Amino acid sequence: MAEKKLGVFTIEEYVILEDQSDVKNEYEHGKITAMSGGTLNHGIISNNTNTELSNLIKEKKSNCVPINGDVRIFIEKAESFVYPDGMVICGEIETAQSDKNAVINPMLIVEVLSKSTESYDRGDKFHKYCSLPSFREYVLIDQYKPVIDILYKEDSSYWKMTTTIGIEKSIYLNTLDCHIKMSDIYRNTQNLAAPQFRLDI
Repeated sequence: MAEKKLGVFTIEEYVILEDQSDVKNEYEHGKITAMSGGTLNHGIISNNTNTELSNLIKEKKSNCVPINGDVRIFIEKAESFVYPDGMVICGEIETAQSDKNAVINPMLIVEVLSKSTESYDRGDKFHKYCSLPSFREYVLIDQYKPVIDILYKEDSSYWKMTTTIGIEKSIYLNTLDCHIKMSDIYRNTQNLAAPQFRLDI
């Protein structure tokens, strides 16, 4: 997530800077924040997940488009540009008026969690995403152990969360009506820990 605050900018200034930048920066209410580099597992899991989404969409001959973490989302109500680890748009791809490279209508969004970003991804970033009318499903992937949370918007006011634990399981994506094996998402990851549980009495 954030490592260095770079200053106060207009949206137009941010877009110019971002199009010329070699690194990814997020934007909120004039503040630009440089994103930190990811771990090896983060990169592997992100790539695996986006590959599986692409393959499934191709098999279903869907009108949906998988997009990797190089593309930013513009969230107008939060006056914010953010980078997810992956997303899916179904139907026409819509972009921001202020930025032809920023999309505004993702249906499914993927975030690979890390120690520094988990609270942000589960909290403020999710709340920003919720202001997007198209947003229906949120996939949160633990990079340290085989645990995936999926939040699905069942109606206009209710989000349902399911948690899948274990490398032998599969997750179900409601919006795409398909399953993905956990073993495919976590393929080639390093030093993956078994989930630990503690019962407090």
